[in-house]
Amino acid sequence: MKRKVIIDTDPGIDDAAALTIALNNPELKVELVSTVAGNVNLDYTTENAKKILDFFEKEVPLAAGSSIPLLREYEDASEFHGETGMGGYDFPESSRQLLPEHAVVEIKNKILAADAKVTLVTIGPLTNAALLLNMYPEVKEKIEEIVIMGGSTVGGNTNSAAEFNIKVDPHAAQIVVNSGLQITIFGLRVTSKALLNKRDIELIKGLGQTGDMLYSLFTHYRGGDLEKHGLMMHDICTICYLVRPDIFKFKETHLEVALAGPAAGATVVDFAARYTDRKNVKLAVKIDQKKFRDWILAEIKKLK
Repeated sequence: MKRKVIIDTDPGIDDAAALTIALNNPELKVELVSTVAGNVNLDYTTENAKKILDFFEKEVPLAAGSSIPLLREYEDASEFHGETGMGGYDFPESSRQLLPEHAVVEIKNKILAADAKVTLVTIGPLTNAALLLNMYPEVKEKIEEIVIMGGSTVGGNTNSAAEFNIKVDPHAAQIVVNSGLQITIFGLRVTSKALLNKRDIELIKGLGQTGDMLYSLFTHYRGGDLEKHGLMMHDICTICYLVRPDIFKFKETHLEVALAGPAAGATVVDFAARYTDRKNVKLAVKIDQKKFRDWILAEIKKLK
């Protein structure tokens, strides 16, 4: 039986790559895609999600969600993803219709109507997820797991401490990690090692229309150094985990989010259980880089 998945996203170039694999993997059934302001503003993230769904001719419903964080002023990441978030490839204009309600309502409806538990994958800020859990707590019984790309225990990519997705809306992240649900988190400790190098990117270029699209996006992406170290495929880690969890190692621990001051958005873990023995997350701590790279290339090779 396919795993039922809802993907909450802010495309974004690595989001587009994660959607590419998730939409086409035979072990996953993407029930809904929802958008949130993050890498770029909500109008752009929603248009970008439309373009990816159109590219693969997928009849997956799409809902637009939150345009601002719960309490903080919104900051984007256009310096890494470009002004529109998905520059570099000439996607046709999309006429795809959005679902009528706010994404939080549409996610709630989809979860409650499902005939099996649903996995919620968040690869952007957690605003929609936090609102969902606070407004409609009845969905918790039908959520298998929330899989998050966010946070860091090895220094930040926005300042010395905070990772982007959590820093955009730390209050939302704190709500989600303390929801009592199964929470699996992929932070920079692992995702910064989830690399595609220049040779990999050149190989992808030759893999049909999908390869051409991804190559065009990757060569406009500033999430890493293609010439020296490679590009970081942060968001793809969440999708890889759904079908190949053996590629990662995890540690159950307690995690809290700093909410204010210069450390706002920092994620603090209590590996030694000195603060509390209550474990609220399963944190990815290691990745098999070769298996991860081989898996991505194999997934893309299946597509045309």
